[in-house]
Amino acid sequence: MKQLKVIKKKNSGRDQTGQVAVRHQGGGNKQFLRLVDFRRDKEISGKVVAIEYDPNRNCQIALVQYGDGEKRYILAPVGLTVGSTVAAGSNVEIKVGNALPLANIPVGTVVHNVELVAGKGGQIARGAGAGVIVSAIEGNYAHIKLPSGEIRKVHSGAKATIGQVGNLTWKDRVWGKAGAKRHLGIRPTVRGVAQNPRSHPHGGGEGRSGIGMSTPKTYAGRPAVGKRRRPNKYSDKYIVQRRKKA
Repeated sequence: MKQLKVIKKKNSGRDQTGQVAVRHQGGGNKQFLRLVDFRRDKEISGKVVAIEYDPNRNCQIALVQYGDGEKRYILAPVGLTVGSTVAAGSNVEIKVGNALPLANIPVGTVVHNVELVAGKGGQIARGAGAGVIVSAIEGNYAHIKLPSGEIRKVHSGAKATIGQVGNLTWKDRVWGKAGAKRHLGIRPTVRGVAQNPRSHPHGGGEGRSGIGMSTPKTYAGRPAVGKRRRPNKYSDKYIVQRRKKA
């Protein structure tokens, strides 16, 4: 669908000032960005007319044609095939590919493309094989168990799509050659101990020397192990159980 594709702009890991903010990015094939419907706000049924490859994500996408003739892309969950019917709304059937508010989804159901804010669009469980379990509904909030084991509260009015994201075997891919990663725009990562002292704190020394310091550092000289240094997020108050047992 040409109408649902735009050219993906490359920034090679650079920020608005032109400096590299994320290393090891650059190059890669020209890609088209598929406009995927994460909101699922069209409350009429549609039919899956194609399952397609998307170069920007590790799962496949499904092209849905709705009753009024409009076509949209959605994430393709396990079990969704060409000819399947999908719908979104508060009272639709609990079936793979259908999108409902969390309040209307039975406890124990596996869902994906979960919204954090109602109406904003799905932000959680969008990668290949990802699935979230609705573990409880308490008042205005639903408890969802993430693949990491974390249990988080999300407003029960937020939408989620039934099923687990497809393409489960993506993680088993053997890349085979360095060029496979370069086609994706991923550049090489060089070990710090293999660099010179000017480029990395771990660099320098005669022969194959080790790190040579008590605390391993990042390339910028900050400690690379131990406690994290970023502040807590405002949304941490919605975490019921952390993935790590502190």
